[in-house]
Amino acid sequence: MINRRRFLEKVAAAGALSLVPNIIKSHEVSTFASNETSSLPVIISTWNHGIEANAAAMNVLNNNGSVVDAVEQGVWIPEADPKNRSVGLGGFPDREGHVTLDASIMGPDGNAGSVCFLEHIVHPISVARLVMDSTPHVILSGEGALQFALENGFEKQNLLTPEAEKAWKKKLVTSGYNPQPNWENEPNKFHDTIGLLAIDSKGDIAGACTTSGLGFKIRGRVGDSPIIGAGLFVDNEIGAATATGMGELVLKTLGSFLVVELMRNGRTPQQAVEEAVMRIVKKVPEHKKYQVGYIAVNKQGETGAYCLQPGFNYALFQNGQNQLIDSDSYFK
Repeated sequence: MINRRRFLEKVAAAGALSLVPNIIKSHEVSTFASNETSSLPVIISTWNHGIEANAAAMNVLNNNGSVVDAVEQGVWIPEADPKNRSVGLGGFPDREGHVTLDASIMGPDGNAGSVCFLEHIVHPISVARLVMDSTPHVILSGEGALQFALENGFEKQNLLTPEAEKAWKKKLVTSGYNPQPNWENEPNKFHDTIGLLAIDSKGDIAGACTTSGLGFKIRGRVGDSPIIGAGLFVDNEIGAATATGMGELVLKTLGSFLVVELMRNGRTPQQAVEEAVMRIVKKVPEHKKYQVGYIAVNKQGETGAYCLQPGFNYALFQNGQNQLIDSDSYFK
């Protein structure tokens, strides 16, 4: 006769063995990041305006510029495009008719700079870089950020183009405020945040993120883009990530930092961005109404991209090819 204690021991052992196939299967799905280095340099950025931004950034690297120069000058392209409705010049204004800009930048040394609620400056990313390079601070905002920019030679300019102003005045006579997923890729060239990550031939990583934010937002609203760890995060030992879409969802989950920390703990970039999107699905009840997309690159030059809703695309420049790629999504 088997006594009760021996019986329980056998049951426990059998139960443990029954879990082994699931553990192995889980490990097979969640493969860890490779130690092999993919072809460098690599540049990855959000949305179709990333194609031109990538080309500009790669040109900097090909001419022996720094990786920080590359990400800054890459995003200059959409910042200066008056047809782009959510970055820099020509961006949609807030509800009061003011174009306000947010931007952040990080380099391989772990330094960071950002600006938020900045008006009248075409290239907020360059003001953010100046904050990073020449001050002990990380973030400057509003009037203080504008004063800092003007004192350092930036020119004051009206950023509200006639086209954006017309759209704002039309919005004044409509009711409600309901940002729609993927309005960035509509035929009238609405876009969202440009986030750009680069890793040079030496393996050094930098990132930049710049936007005029949600069109027709409440005055004073700041999104995820200028918040280090939300809209952008770089760790030169691990990799980098940046976000696009509804910034409030990214802020509530500190998305870019989460992606990099997941890579630190063994996830590939693709696994990390998927898990970050799942964090939003689990933690943010209103996620079904909005779009969020992440892109990431690790130290080995591997990349990943994932989003909530279908429709997000990203630009990848690697192995001499600059391609626009449709991201996979949680909702189908």
